[in-house]
This record gives sequence, C-alpha cells and structure tokens, in this order.
Amino acid sequence: MGDIRAEAREFLSSRRARITPEAAGLPAYGGNRRVAGLRREEVAMLTGVSVDYYVRLERGNLAGASDSVLDALARTLQLDEAEREYLFDLARAAGPSRTRAPKPAATINASVQQVLDAIGDAPAWVRNGRHDIVATNRLGRAVYSPLFDDPARPVNTTRFVYLNPAAPTFWRDYDQIARDAAAMLRLEAGRNPHDAALIRLVGELSTQSELFRERWASRDVMFHRSGRKRLHHPVVGDLDLDYESMDLPSSPGLVMNVYTAPAGSPTADALRMLASWAASQDAAPSELQPDA
Repeated sequence: MGDIRAEAREFLSSRRARITPEAAGLPAYGGNRRVAGLRREEVAMLTGVSVDYYVRLERGNLAGASDSVLDALARTLQLDEAEREYLFDLARAAGPSRTRAPKPAATINASVQQVLDAIGDAPAWVRNGRHDIVATNRLGRAVYSPLFDDPARPVNTTRFVYLNPAAPTFWRDYDQIARDAAAMLRLEAGRNPHDAALIRLVGELSTQSELFRERWASRDVMFHRSGRKRLHHPVVGDLDLDYESMDLPSSPGLVMNVYTAPAGSPTADALRMLASWAASQDAAPSELQPDA
C-alpha cells in the first residue's frame, strides 16, 4: 500500500490478465499464448498509446498520465466503477505533487448523533473508510453486539471479520463478507494511501490472517452502497437486513449505514425483540473513537 508504483504495477497486470482477446473484441488466434489475458501490445493498441508508453504505465509510472489516457485504459481493461476510481486514485497519488486527500473527519457532529438516535426502529451506525465504527444508535449496537463485545478498540468491522473466531458464525455469508471487506479496504487505501492508521490495520491483518493476505493479494476493489446482510445474532437468531450507505457531507470521509427489514417479516419481528433486549441492558456506551 505504501509503494504506489508497486501497487499500480500489480493492479494493472492483474486486470490485464483477466481479459481474454475474445472479450476485448480481438480475433481468436490459434496456438498457445504465453501470457494469461491480453498482451501488453494489445492493451496499448486498444488504448491508443504506444507499447513503450503502456509498458511504463504497467511498471507503475502513472505520474502525468492524462484523464483521457486513464479513461481509455479503464475501457480497455473493462474496469468497473470502483476499479476505475481506484486507478485514478493511484494516478493521483503517483503525481509529482504527491497531493494528499483531505484527512477524513475523526468524529461526527452532534446533529448526526441526533439523527442516529431518532432512527429508533432501525439499526444505524457511522463508520470511516477504515471501517472503524465511530457512532451508533442503540439498535445498531445491539445488532452488532458481538463486535462491541470484542475488547479490541477501535471497534472495526474488518478486524472482527478476519481476527475474531465468532465472525464466521455471525455472518451467514462469511466468505462473501470477507471478500467484500478486503476489497472495500483496498479501495480506501487508494483514496488515502498515507493514512497511518490504515497502514497499521492492513499490517495487523496481514500478519495475523492468512485469509486476509489471500484476499488482499487479489487486488479487488468495490463500493459498499446497498445490499443485504445475513446475520446470525446470538440473542434473536437469523436476521436478513437490507442496508443503504450514505456519505455525510458535514463529516467528510464518514458514512452512515442504515439497516431495515420489510414490515411483518421475521426479521422485523426479531428487531423489535432485540430493541427490547437492548433497552433492558442499559449498558454504558463504549469508547468508539477511531485511531487518529
């Protein structure tokens, strides 16, 4: 993560390797190909640049690459929206000015906590790009109580996914959750490659989890905007929660996740039971401050 050139090199070569000539609209020549996916000269031709220039790009020298070249390269490599953003982030980080993205907010405004608390019937929380939970409402804390029971601080969803033995039971789609968590974290690493706390987190996970090392090495990236979480809660059992993620303009770099279930569904009934359980706990709030 700290070596932008190496990251750009590995990212581009891995994306090139997955595109077949047929998928790129090239004739299917006979004979054995010595490389997986497209050759460098094929990428250069499809992108509209010289072979020498593309070779420099794939060696990690993205500094100075124009938006038009990056756009053309993204089309050639059939990058999705998240991958395209990641490529542009890498190019920005490789620029001569080494311009850094604005430091994400560390805490929320009081009004955001009021919004969380006003969402009484739905679990909701706020996280940063490292997946530290920086604020939550009562039901959000109750739904994700296994994370808050973990003594590690700050409370971090990706650390829990990879280092807590309860994670595979808590997430019923654990394999997908693990893939998504690493991909989301890598996207954040492209946005903020100099974030010391993020570098420490990736180092911790890489050292302690072979699964994380495998997922991280895939260099996949993804957005986390909406979808469904399938949990097994230790108090109320299975939960099927739809979620929406929303950026907070008043707190740059922070995202609010809100989880809901259709009215009358078993999950909606379970959430009401969980709300009663949470109220009965009357626990003091834990320290949720993320790393600086």
